[in-house]
Amino acid sequence: MNIEQFINGSPFFKELSEVHRCEVANISAYKEVSKRDYLFHEGEKGSSMFLLVEGNVQLHKNTEDGREVVIRVIKPGEIFAEVVLFEKERYPVSARAVTNVHLLIFPREGIHRLLAEEGFRNDFVALLMAKQRYLTERIQELTTKDVEHRLFTFLRTQYGEKEVIHTPLSKKDIAAAIGTTPESLSRLILRLHDEKAVIWQGKEIRILTDSWK
Repeated sequence: MNIEQFINGSPFFKELSEVHRCEVANISAYKEVSKRDYLFHEGEKGSSMFLLVEGNVQLHKNTEDGREVVIRVIKPGEIFAEVVLFEKERYPVSARAVTNVHLLIFPREGIHRLLAEEGFRNDFVALLMAKQRYLTERIQELTTKDVEHRLFTFLRTQYGEKEVIHTPLSKKDIAAAIGTTPESLSRLILRLHDEKAVIWQGKEIRILTDSWK
């Protein structure tokens, strides 16, 4: 694949200058990971930041009673695990491929070399601050909105306001991503079907009427 071309098209890196995007491409490596395999586990020593090229990756934490709490589902074009660049030496979450995935790996040492340059450092920190604002909004979404609102927000964020969505994610994965149980999601889907708002068959989701509003 053309690594530089993908970085140029990534929403995260779009505000970097062309020179800085080229520098990022030069330190990166391409990797493929099979569905359900882990990229890293919570508590492991962190060595890299990642950019998802294709597929979906689930970030989750384990509670003391053994439950998995999904933090978010990463979509193509997004970065993750950037926390190990500055704040933590170990990954604070686990990352598991929920589909076959293709990704770019940016070693911590390489990013740190680029950060020694003031121009790159200022641009890159601005990108991370923008992402932090998104995560703050995400926490508010999970704690203040109902399941239906969270479902449509998730679908809009992942796929856009399409009439027909083809998702590689299982209902269990989507339920985890919106902070609910598979049973609660199933009840919601039945209600939306009865209201002629959504038809959900297998991996195809058809949005009817003005449900996006």
